[in-house]
Amino acid sequence: MTPERQGHVAMLTFSALVAGSFSLGAMSAPFVDPAALTAVRFALASGIVAAALYATRGGQTAGLLRQAWQSPWRFAVLGGLLAIYFVTMFEGLKTAAPVSTAAVFTLTPIMAAGFAWVLLRQRLTRRMGFALCLGAAGAIWVIFRADWHALFSIQIGRGEAIFFTGCIAHAFYAPLVRRLNRGEPAIVFTLLTLMAGCLLLIAWGWRAIIATDWAALPVIVWITLAYVSAFASAASFMLLQFASLRLPAAKVMAYTYLIPTWVILWEVALGRPAPPLAILAGIAMTMTALGLLLEGGHLSSAGTKSSSR
Repeated sequence: MTPERQGHVAMLTFSALVAGSFSLGAMSAPFVDPAALTAVRFALASGIVAAALYATRGGQTAGLLRQAWQSPWRFAVLGGLLAIYFVTMFEGLKTAAPVSTAAVFTLTPIMAAGFAWVLLRQRLTRRMGFALCLGAAGAIWVIFRADWHALFSIQIGRGEAIFFTGCIAHAFYAPLVRRLNRGEPAIVFTLLTLMAGCLLLIAWGWRAIIATDWAALPVIVWITLAYVSAFASAASFMLLQFASLRLPAAKVMAYTYLIPTWVILWEVALGRPAPPLAILAGIAMTMTALGLLLEGGHLSSAGTKSSSR
């Protein structure tokens, strides 16, 4: 399997794992502060990734970490971007409807393509641009459950504006990983990014962390924490790092279009009503878009690092 196809498989898995955090996160968001939840999430994910690193690299672990830590500012920037995204997502959901925030999220791939041009001089081909637009249209159709009235009645409020800030950070993250990576393995880069993000969150939200009565939190919060730490943080971050070194940023972020479809599957699995059949048209559009991305349509770039590490 070529490095590019490995990147596509990684992002397919990434989208499925992230979708689960939306379903579980919506159930636990009312019970805990976003900064406190995200700080604990990053701390637990750091422990999981550290254990995986030691299990796979053994005695090389300390040397790899020392070598990567020679420029710690890189991880502070990347960890800060991830922290902004996750905190604003939960904060935005306090006042914004999930449908509205999901619609805002579909703007991420287009923004990622813009940042990739600025940072890496990656340019969209016509095929790639068509695929991104088709995927966006399909994702929006899925998000609004094939209901034109819901689509046209959307209003941008404070919650959507807050989450849009987080989406900008998320879109900036993908091309920046490729720009800042200096040959470090994805697992090392992920661990240091998580640790930096955790430290920033503790510094920012220590009052909320201390004020939270962790023992009194309902079980769903702990189930969510376990899932998002192991799968939607540790595993997904490694997959994102892995894919970002093998795919152009716009292709990496294009997989966010699949998340609404995965969310529907998660919701059905959790016992919620199935969506109308008309949604299948949107799902077909996102699948077609991803097929176009998988078959070809590379971005041209100047001065971009090799993606075959």
